Amino acid sequence: MSLKMFLHTCCAPCLIYPYNELLKENYQIVSYYYNPNIHPYSEFEKRLKTLEDYCLNNNIRLQKGNYDIHQYLKKIVEFTTEEERCRICYSIRLEQTAKTARENGFKLFSTTILVSPHQKHEMVKEIGEFVGKKYNLKFVYNDFRRGYREGVLKSKELGMYRQKYCGCLFSEMER
Repeated sequence: MSLKMFLHTCCAPCLIYPYNELLKENYQIVSYYYNPNIHPYSEFEKRLKTLEDYCLNNNIRLQKGNYDIHQYLKKIVEFTTEEERCRICYSIRLEQTAKTARENGFKLFSTTILVSPHQKHEMVKEIGEFVGKKYNLKFVYNDFRRGYREGVLKSKELGMYRQKYCGCLFSEMER
């Protein structure tokens, strides 16, 4: 029997390895694209189009959230350190993922953010577990970093659009 999981997905290249690993563990995945942090909007659209194509070609169910950049900017504007901004960004995305997962009858959720060696894993895990309790869901933590390189190579092989920054205005400026 497979377990249904609602998987927050930041982009198609980051979905490749976690999706395949979760399939091996007998999960039935619905990919959820909710990333109001991505700036500019054209970048958001490129990532979404690449994800839509990948999901279509691999028979992955995709659910799309709104582009709530106003909510993101209102919450992020007062924070000055990278640590604070990342905490708010992860919180916004994981909270909405958990809320939507609950509304759609899921009991489990996770995120493809966990594939990147550039993300703050302990913070993501802490926030995921916190919002999971709030919505009576289980946050499934997997350290997918071991497959990061594999996902990168596969996405290049497939000719996928690959972004050069995490998505937020601050990371774009810093690159």
